[in-house]
Amino acid sequence: MKILSSWLREYVPGITAADRQLAEDLTLRGIAVEGVFDLGPNGSLFEMDITTNRVDAMNHYGIAREAAIIYGSQLKPIDVALPEPQPGSAFPVSIEEPSLCGRFTARVLRDITIQPSTGIVAERFRLLEQKPISNAVDATNYCTLAIGQPTHVFDLDRLEGGIVVRRARKGEKLRTLDGVERTLDPEDLVVADEKKALGIAGVIGGWDSMITAETKNVLVEAAWFDPGTVRRSSKRHLLHTDASHRFERGADFHAPPIASALVSRLLLEAGGHQIGPLTDVVIPEAEARTAKRPAIVFSLGEVRRILGPTEDKQGITAATAETILTGLGCVLAKNGYASPHTTGPASSLDPSRAVSIESAAASTIDSQSYNATLPSWRLDLEREIDLIEEIARVYGYNRFRNTLPTFAGSIIELPHAEHETTVRRTLLALGWTEAISSTFCAADDAALFAPQPNSAVAMGNPLSEEASMLRPSLLPGMLSMLALNLNRDVEDAALFEIGTAFSGSPDRVDEKPALAIGATGHALTESDVTFYDLKGTIEDLFGKFSSRSVYFDNLQLPSWLHPRRSARAALDGATVAWFGQLHPAEAERRKLKQTAFIGEIYLDRLYRQKLRQPLVRELSRFQPVRRDFSLLFSNSTTYAVIEDKLRSLDIPELRSFEPKEILRESKSILAGHFSLLLGTVFQSQERTMREEELQQFSQKIITAMESIGGRLRV
Repeated sequence: MKILSSWLREYVPGITAADRQLAEDLTLRGIAVEGVFDLGPNGSLFEMDITTNRVDAMNHYGIAREAAIIYGSQLKPIDVALPEPQPGSAFPVSIEEPSLCGRFTARVLRDITIQPSTGIVAERFRLLEQKPISNAVDATNYCTLAIGQPTHVFDLDRLEGGIVVRRARKGEKLRTLDGVERTLDPEDLVVADEKKALGIAGVIGGWDSMITAETKNVLVEAAWFDPGTVRRSSKRHLLHTDASHRFERGADFHAPPIASALVSRLLLEAGGHQIGPLTDVVIPEAEARTAKRPAIVFSLGEVRRILGPTEDKQGITAATAETILTGLGCVLAKNGYASPHTTGPASSLDPSRAVSIESAAASTIDSQSYNATLPSWRLDLEREIDLIEEIARVYGYNRFRNTLPTFAGSIIELPHAEHETTVRRTLLALGWTEAISSTFCAADDAALFAPQPNSAVAMGNPLSEEASMLRPSLLPGMLSMLALNLNRDVEDAALFEIGTAFSGSPDRVDEKPALAIGATGHALTESDVTFYDLKGTIEDLFGKFSSRSVYFDNLQLPSWLHPRRSARAALDGATVAWFGQLHPAEAERRKLKQTAFIGEIYLDRLYRQKLRQPLVRELSRFQPVRRDFSLLFSNSTTYAVIEDKLRSLDIPELRSFEPKEILRESKSILAGHFSLLLGTVFQSQERTMREEELQQFSQKIITAMESIGGRLRV
């Protein structure tokens, strides 16, 4: 946003600081000036970056108000004097949707001359690089730049009857000012006459009622529309205008009459006259929730407690707090009495009703408390802490001492903090790099990667179509990060992310911890990443937890995995992970340049296991004994089942076992079977093993193998 320093000084004549000092002081108070450009005798042009919650500062007068508070100068009111209107009746206005349109003003101007803008309007448009159109349209744009209130002008002779603010009818058409014919939605609020829609309320006007060179009679509109309604219509029709940008953030409820007068005065400079009084329809319920909100209880002691000591010995006094808040537009009542020099609710454009307080009574004890009536143009102020933040902002953050807040409690770790730390350290030690992706994903990714169908949660107000869902899985973000690396010629990447996956419904969202891993290229070894690299990582990770059994299979693999290079990992019978090569079709859809291997681990299930505690045991002084078993199994038997059965035997002397040889498709082996040479090691801590003990242990192993369908080869 561009701001002229000369225009600011017109509103606050008492500013003596140079333009660059003014820009620095505004920036320190949160009204960021990103660039200062010298305009010679015309002052400077400020390139501003105003945060979205400060719609009141998205105009020259709002920033001038900030400058007046900083320097303790007087803010001039807007000059809105108009000649006496000629006799006539008020223009008829009907609001059929009072919950969506809280205020609507209409003023009739006749015998207007439409011509190019001249004078101060043309000069300021030139300095701001604003495109001039005609004096009528320029007047509305000038009003927005001046005080931040969007307005609109209609060709009065093209209207059929009075103004009606209503919802659009189903299938209703409107050709907007950009020349596009749009089909309106019944959820759209429109400004209409008795026959047709004239514009989308708060967003854009209509083509059929626009000002042309032949226009002689004008209707000036200034209104207040519900922010949520304007925002939804703007997004629905993909129209982001200067008007919608301000209305959807909350306009000033008291500004429409003053804005209407400002636009009318500029138009009447080229001739013409006003007919009848201003029509001003006010909805009391809307006024109550904006301009007449309940007062906030505000304590000076709370200000000092939260903000702490300042560099000044005096600190934040009652006079300082009152000066700042009244300058911002608040009306303070102290001990049941109105503060000195305040006479009622302040107007955003009449600063004489919100002046600084300098009195002995204003600097009383620390426990001084107030009832603060909020200004109509600051809808972002809702609680006492908001007022405290405003005091700190205007007073200057750089004037507070660098101290840490006191803390009397103790730090409490999250229930699974140790588990998460173990997971993170294990992966980092194995060569993986931690990354962070977005919490949101596209609807098609949510449908593909959700663990359960229709379990993804849609956002009520998404930032974009690519971020319309809360992620049910971390894999969409992982694949995006792998693609980002590959598109920037980073061909070796091994990433992991620990985060939260979401499921349920908008009314009840379940959050669960999850882990995603993704690798491509030579990130983990000197050769290309393979399925076994991921399997080894998961085995090492599971090895940190005290599970009874771990096994892998390829049952019911999700559609995003390669059917022959992927697996499911189960821990004590529960599915804990899916991993393997990304399905080629999905890789092609995402235009990945290399083969990618990915995996997802359900950390909520993994965290149910206790962490494995390292044990130190003295080496046995007795000789170990090795026994090999040649066993025959059906092809349907997995080694995980064999391993699980051996671990369940509870033979303390069985120190280790491993598959030494696997033989398939041999003439000596039955069809559909395989031969396993199982090597075992027995050792006692107390004595040399006896033969009868070894025979007893061997028989236990043979019996266990027979119970799962195996038998000794003969």
